[in-house]
Amino acid sequence: MSPTFLIEQFLDAAWAEQGLSDNTLSAYRSDLSIFAKWLAGKSMLEVDGGDLSGFLASRYKDGIGNRSSARILSSLRRFYGYYLRENNLTIDPTALIESPHIGRPLPISLSEQDVELLLNTPETTNPLGFRDKTMLEMLYATGLRVSELVTLKFEHISFRQGVVRIIGKGNKERLVPVGAEAMSWLESYMTQARKKLLRERQCDFLFVTNRADGMTRQAFWHIIKRHAKTAGINKELSPHTLRHAFATHLLNHGADLRVVQLLLGHSDLSTTQIYTHIARERLKELHSKHHPRG
Repeated sequence: MSPTFLIEQFLDAAWAEQGLSDNTLSAYRSDLSIFAKWLAGKSMLEVDGGDLSGFLASRYKDGIGNRSSARILSSLRRFYGYYLRENNLTIDPTALIESPHIGRPLPISLSEQDVELLLNTPETTNPLGFRDKTMLEMLYATGLRVSELVTLKFEHISFRQGVVRIIGKGNKERLVPVGAEAMSWLESYMTQARKKLLRERQCDFLFVTNRADGMTRQAFWHIIKRHAKTAGINKELSPHTLRHAFATHLLNHGADLRVVQLLLGHSDLSTTQIYTHIARERLKELHSKHHPRG
């Protein structure tokens, strides 16, 4: 059977069984066709682990990144898994092949100077700007996810204790302290700007629009990008940028990793450990810049 026939038969079955999108099917077709071309005429149902190892080695030699090779290997696993189930194969040639190691990408963070620029950008003489300023201060002070911030309600805030109560992923509750600066902005927002935005209307959520609706995650993400552009911050930001900055800056100033884990609401310490790499890069930069033999 020709490679094209085998690939299309697999794709038809994948579409019928799993309802995969056209983009996913196209990616599978491309990946499998690359492997079929490399085989140079050898049947795709007659390959063994040695063929796959040779294929991946050739990609490495050609400078193809691990992420791309791992994606192709994933496509091949699905392809051979299908023909194994269909009894066209007795052994899965991908079974003993390890996926290329893909390092977890470091999240983009802001320097402390960039954060100051961003926090000072909103025009606080109007209610919308005051709200934006307060939300940015709260994000940086607490490390909340944007989705957690926009769903805050009055009952989640304890001004006396200076903490917010968060119900995070998996309905796990955590208490996060709020610094004096952010708490001061929050108190002023609630007594001044919020009332002006509501204009006697009601809304359960703490942060509101001028239509008296709760702020959405997407809307606030656009607000962050707009203020970052105004501040002259030319980095590719994400909705988690201030959360990353919160964690990184805490570690840079000596915070314990497990404390940061609790504040972020990570169930697994390994999720938090990625921030130590950012902090380590900062230490290397400072050492190189200031040490006499750096």
